[in-house]
Amino acid sequence: MAMNFVTFNQDYSYLAVATSKGFQIFTTEPFAKSYEAKEGNIAVIEMLFSTSLVALILSPRRLQIQNTKRQCTICELTFPTTVLAVKLNRKRLVIVLEDQIYLYDIQTMKLLSTIDTSPNPNAICALAPSSENCYMAYPLPQKAPAGANTPAHAPPGTTHVSPTTGDVLIFDAVKLEAINVIEAHRSPLALIALNSDGTLLATASDKGTIIRIFSVPDGHKLYQFRRGSMPSRIYSMSFNTTSTLLCVSSSTETVHIFKLAQQGPSSDGSLSHSPPGRDHGSPPPNTYGYSPEEDETGGDAGSDSSLRKHNGTLMGILRRTSQNVGGAVAARMGGYLPKGVSEMWEPARDFAWIKLPRSNPGPGGNAGPGPLRSVVAMSSNTPQVMVVTSDGNFYVFNIDLSKGGEGTLTKQYSVVDSTDRLGYTTEY
Repeated sequence: MAMNFVTFNQDYSYLAVATSKGFQIFTTEPFAKSYEAKEGNIAVIEMLFSTSLVALILSPRRLQIQNTKRQCTICELTFPTTVLAVKLNRKRLVIVLEDQIYLYDIQTMKLLSTIDTSPNPNAICALAPSSENCYMAYPLPQKAPAGANTPAHAPPGTTHVSPTTGDVLIFDAVKLEAINVIEAHRSPLALIALNSDGTLLATASDKGTIIRIFSVPDGHKLYQFRRGSMPSRIYSMSFNTTSTLLCVSSSTETVHIFKLAQQGPSSDGSLSHSPPGRDHGSPPPNTYGYSPEEDETGGDAGSDSSLRKHNGTLMGILRRTSQNVGGAVAARMGGYLPKGVSEMWEPARDFAWIKLPRSNPGPGGNAGPGPLRSVVAMSSNTPQVMVVTSDGNFYVFNIDLSKGGEGTLTKQYSVVDSTDRLGYTTEY
């Protein structure tokens, strides 16, 4: 039984796993199998909060909406090309194809809008779980300028659409209108995520070195974080339910947790800054997008896992001291320097991190010589990070919300098991 797709529901209370033999749904706290169906080869599964409604992709172009409680099919839709992703909230259903997005009223399943996009093979799209701030984000479509070279294989009269850039379009899914464009990165987008309230957008480019957070819908840049100096593929980004932390996983097999510290003018008129720690360096909240001076591939390598081992040594102490001094200077200087210059002073780093263990995959796991893929979420009730990996494991890590640092593995489960039982449990 091969694992095809894994996702958390909108409030992280459930985990859905699509396999070559059907799908399974687990509760996350406590971890337990809640539902299982043998529906054949499921490519994609999405849940609607804690309801019995699930969306399934059973064949490349066919979507099925099921009620798991009544064990019945509500509707079935067929699309012109392969369905790459499905997004749900209590008002809207979003279907992402490579060059189109279909938007439905989830109550009536009426098609509301069809949006043409630039080629989007990675299905980069986010839908806010909120019904009040029902925003959708996706890469800004890029039309080729006049005189641009159209591919030789394109039919006569075809308007060539260039690949995605680093700009994000914010779309109001209730009013059915585009409301803003955010210049997030110079490089093409790799992943975007909206928080539960639909008020924050996290973005990562295909370089994977810089993570940015913008306010929605106005597009103010609130935070800029450095994951590391070496390019890496970002697999998953997730806000906690209170939007005070952002969790990011990548092909480095290290999960980074960034703190969204509050900043504002202090009593003496200067820019206030958070207490000494790893979360220094968020840019002031009145800046937009990227600046020409930025370099997503250069700069500090402070978040690389290779440096973690020095934390307890003299080298580590000196490094932390320099971070604290540099962060304090950056926070105060940021109020006086031009945006492009101040950002070079502000290498915000992770507040906490997790190193994923490499284990032998259980039956159905997809571990191999390549990077370990992962999906992350944070518990709504406890300071814990939940991680599902491509080798079929579900991990729970504790993090220290006051000190940060390396998270501690506390629980481990298997989400795929050939004996059709929950799998193994390890308490640490």
